[in-house]
Amino acid sequence: MEAASAPAAGRLHFTDSDEANELLVRDPLALLIGFALDQQVTVQKAFEGPLVLQRRAGTLEAARLAAMDLEPLFRERPALHRYPGAMAKRVRDLCAHVAEHYDGDAGRVWRDARSPEELRANLAALPGFGEMKVKALGSVLAKRFGVALAEPIVPAHPTLGDVDSPAALAEYQAGKRAHKAAMRAEAAAAGAVTPRPPARSPARRRRGGSAGP
Repeated sequence: MEAASAPAAGRLHFTDSDEANELLVRDPLALLIGFALDQQVTVQKAFEGPLVLQRRAGTLEAARLAAMDLEPLFRERPALHRYPGAMAKRVRDLCAHVAEHYDGDAGRVWRDARSPEELRANLAALPGFGEMKVKALGSVLAKRFGVALAEPIVPAHPTLGDVDSPAALAEYQAGKRAHKAAMRAEAAAAGAVTPRPPARSPARRRRGGSAGP
């Protein structure tokens, strides 16, 4: 499988496995699958997923994966994801999309784009890719793979595109945990000060109550 282009640093640092990181660089579908799995699990778990799937399925070809029942492979211990059933379907849908629209060549998702708007549309059309994943993948394409059309997609906040070393990954994950903790604390504080509706006065309760003896 042809790689999109070599990352600026020659490799990615999304997992603790050199083999898994190299696969993300070498195979664009592995990169897409990693992003699809990057939900409710650690970055390392998500991006090791493509290598584990390749070993269990014997392939990482989009059309062949799309024709398989992937759920048993996802459920095989250790489970490939925290939600094996839902993610098996998501990955199968993603592979079917790549097979149908890009003849199995996932790199064409960005190589075929002729404008940032078209690239954004291509990414947003991928099954399981919402706005946050589009921006995160756009950042990786721009900063790690040198895809110029992806530069306008890069958000102002830190993303995986800023991860250029194991230390940077640890810093990125610490920042995400701190951000989530701050959001939970803010939500809890907002709930604590939410005013209760005023109690009805005794007179109003008598007027609105039942007409008992």
